[in-house]
Amino acid sequence: MADKNKNTGTRPDLATLAGLVVALGGIIGGLLLEGGHIAQILQGTAAMIVFGGTLGAVMVTTPFNILKGAAKRMLAVFFEKAQSPEDAIEEIIGYATKARKNGIVSLETEADTAADPFLRKALSLAVDGTDLQELRKMMELDINMQEQRGEAEAKVFEAAGGYAPTIGIIGAVLGLIQVMQKLADIEEVGRGIGVAFVATVYGVGSANIFFLPAGNKIRARIAREIQMKELMLEGVIGIVEGLNPKLIRIKLGAYLERTTGEGKTSPGGERAARPVEAQVP
Repeated sequence: MADKNKNTGTRPDLATLAGLVVALGGIIGGLLLEGGHIAQILQGTAAMIVFGGTLGAVMVTTPFNILKGAAKRMLAVFFEKAQSPEDAIEEIIGYATKARKNGIVSLETEADTAADPFLRKALSLAVDGTDLQELRKMMELDINMQEQRGEAEAKVFEAAGGYAPTIGIIGAVLGLIQVMQKLADIEEVGRGIGVAFVATVYGVGSANIFFLPAGNKIRARIAREIQMKELMLEGVIGIVEGLNPKLIRIKLGAYLERTTGEGKTSPGGERAARPVEAQVP
């Protein structure tokens, strides 16, 4: 049986970190090549207007419980679960082998100690003798609810990506209002116009470098987690049905390509359909 600790824990998402470095490096590098200075885009007032205004708009739009979930979910942008489908399959095959030899009741201990909460719940229902169809319905309800919560949390970041550029324009207009009061000093006017447009840079930049990509990354993470849960559910269903562990391995092998693809979705953004063998006869 696979070491349960392999399916737990997190690790830094190098793609996210490298992407931010490349994006910011390209923008700042281009500024420097044009003879600019980093100090020109370091404006605390502009940052306050853009990020404060964006946060406020998102708070008005989003229910508080979803907003809290999105704040926690932001960690998924920078960290990914060290959850291997291969290890999950090996763990399930170990359970299947034991159940085939000693009966499904012999999994009572595993049902209480499995590392993944979803797998633990599915095994507990199976050991308790829950009807197969009811077991599937209950666990699929859990999957659907998690998918809906994850989608709502991803949309929080997409909403922020929509508001930030507009708030940036508001910041630029506020800066121009201040500039118009100093028309007598042409040097001050030129400097003020440059400062005013920094807010637009913050708004457009944060939307396209972080907020919108973060929403897509969260959606991909959710899709991968859903696929892992589908794998676990089909494995438990196979155990309840008394299938040979070799057949369960073949059945779950169909999920390997899907889960290792970091949660690919269909062009419409919806989760891909489940394999044919996963459907209830």
